[in-house]
Amino acid sequence: MLDVILPGTGGMLPSDTRWLSCCWLESQGRAVLIDCGEGTQIALKKQNLRLGNVEALLITHFHADHISGLPGLLLSLGNYGKTSPLLIAGPKGLERVVNSLLIIAPNLPFPIEFKELFGGTSGVETFNLGNMQIESFRLRHGMICLGYKITLLRKPVFNPEKAAALNIPVQLYKVLHAGENVEHDGRIITPDMVLDGERAPIKVGYYTDTRAFTEIADFVKGVDLLIAEGMHGDEEVRDRIHEKKHSMFRESAKIAALAGAKKLWLTHYSPALANPKEFLASAREVFKKTYTGYDGIKITLPE
Repeated sequence: MLDVILPGTGGMLPSDTRWLSCCWLESQGRAVLIDCGEGTQIALKKQNLRLGNVEALLITHFHADHISGLPGLLLSLGNYGKTSPLLIAGPKGLERVVNSLLIIAPNLPFPIEFKELFGGTSGVETFNLGNMQIESFRLRHGMICLGYKITLLRKPVFNPEKAAALNIPVQLYKVLHAGENVEHDGRIITPDMVLDGERAPIKVGYYTDTRAFTEIADFVKGVDLLIAEGMHGDEEVRDRIHEKKHSMFRESAKIAALAGAKKLWLTHYSPALANPKEFLASAREVFKKTYTGYDGIKITLPE
């Protein structure tokens, strides 16, 4: 199971109605956070999320509304007792940028591990965090900006009836389910003797701050949930949004349709967009299962 939450859905600056865009993904007590703008630690606490569960932070790019909240978040993690390492991944130059911000958050009680992702113009880079596979993809913004796809790799289905028929003690079930052999009554029991096959992985795509282009759909092909920028829904302001290298509602809906996504959440709204639902019907003409995200929207996958 994968819990996905948007603690914030705003772009540019926090307001009294929206925190800045970020995304929390958690499975079995291990959490990944995407982006960390001003006040993100408050947005997380408002959703009753356990800050100590954060194992990795993925930064899309170095504009302030996506990273300026980092010192406050790191200090909060320390105050909540975190001592285990925190992985921070992001575009080339990440370590320099983060270390600059850490001038006002020194002496953290946990180590930071950096992973700088490619700085080229195309291609995908992949790394694993436990049973989560994380892929990054270059977007089209005013600076290097990355989209992410998180894939939760699930264990095969365990069949307790098969295990009971083999007289395997219950305390060995977890070992077999993890894919390891066990020895019992002089026999070697292999996982395939008690498993019923693979389960489909759970996939979530996330991107903001980009001009829409069709290759994004290839990157997020077949995701269970696509979380995508909807800077504005009013087509009359399209040229202004494009000038700043952002995406419109209908453009992200088209990406979702091309990708064959099961569901689309829009996020990263312009501060000038008071009521995103006003333009939802237009986006749904392009992709029916489009939803306007809001602070605190949550889903557990698979549904």
